[in-house]
Amino acid sequence: MTRVTLQHLTLLWAMTGTSTQTRSSCSVPLAEQPLVNGIQVLMESSVVNSAFPNPSILIAMNLAGAYNLEAQKLLTYKLMASNTADLTIGQLALTIMALTSSCRDPGNRVSILQRQMESWAPASLNTHASSFYGPSLAILVLCQNNPEKTLPIATRFAKSLLANSSPFNVDTGAMVTLALTCMYHKIPVGSEEDYRVLFSQVLKNTVENISMRIQDNGIIGDIYSTGLAMQALSVTPERPNKEWNCQKTMDSVLDEIKEGKFHNPMSIAQILPSLKGKTYLDVPHVSCSPGHEVQPTLPNPPSPVPTSAYNITVKYTINNQLRGVERLFNETINVSVKRGSVLLVVLEEAQRENPTFKFETTMTSWGPMVSSINNIAENVNHKTYWQFLSGKTPLNEGVADYKPFNHEHITANFTQY
Repeated sequence: MTRVTLQHLTLLWAMTGTSTQTRSSCSVPLAEQPLVNGIQVLMESSVVNSAFPNPSILIAMNLAGAYNLEAQKLLTYKLMASNTADLTIGQLALTIMALTSSCRDPGNRVSILQRQMESWAPASLNTHASSFYGPSLAILVLCQNNPEKTLPIATRFAKSLLANSSPFNVDTGAMVTLALTCMYHKIPVGSEEDYRVLFSQVLKNTVENISMRIQDNGIIGDIYSTGLAMQALSVTPERPNKEWNCQKTMDSVLDEIKEGKFHNPMSIAQILPSLKGKTYLDVPHVSCSPGHEVQPTLPNPPSPVPTSAYNITVKYTINNQLRGVERLFNETINVSVKRGSVLLVVLEEAQRENPTFKFETTMTSWGPMVSSINNIAENVNHKTYWQFLSGKTPLNEGVADYKPFNHEHITANFTQY
């Protein structure tokens, strides 16, 4: 059977003369390509209607080869016009990467990011692992632009990771791996061997932790962290002790696509590069030669499923038991909504029926995120946020994507990380 293969032998290795070991390779069967094309088209179609210019989507489009050239141009224009003052370190890094993948000059954004990272330091030794995600993106971008100037920043970053004692996070681990793999292969000639030893140690620790999150079906962490983890495990110079069966992972991802799990544009942007045999290390090497719009082969539309207008009942609880927060509460309401409604509709109906369930959202690259309930708002300094659970299991989809089932008990729990 003809296959598109993920055997990623990066140009970085070729440029440095570093030998490559045979990695676990995996592929999308030709018969399954319409599935991949379908989610790419879905992702690209989100650009026109979105007021939030998402650089991750443009990166994925350019790595995969965009189908909708107008959407590609529109998103590039929006990102070129974006104000860097409003961006976090991670958002700025993604914007630079997105513009680079479109063969656009990021201008002074790289020097701004360099200055921000020169003054960066973790808040404490037990800083939450997710706080390293944005700086990892920054180091990857700076490495791709000027590895020599990035070396002292990456060294300080790697030492901070070794000293950190917070629980491991797959997404962050994957981004750390991509960033330090870039640095590992771009250590300037004549530099001390200590740099390579340091980066090797952090990479070894990180990929070991990633491999420990590989489930029996090949999913790494959860379905939405798998895409970045696949990128990391396909390029790391340090192999984990536990062998990774890449094909099993790929097959499980394709099964999840068939189940409709990838409908959020950001979730598609995270998985698409791996499905196309690409990683973020390929961004500087994207070809931007003028092309023509390609009409992809799409999957056959599913047979319409008879729908019923009946309602379902969802039990919804809001809970705040954190000490030191001004008001403690535990309130529950039964909400009736149309079958197939997303959780956001449940929250809106609860708010309409009872003002205690008032909530606010903040727009993110993954869609709206609940930032406040009953006038209790998340606080980065206090490390608090609203976590949603089904029963006792945390949801891995946002409120605009998750669809509750009949008689499900959803809890919004004010939590500290």
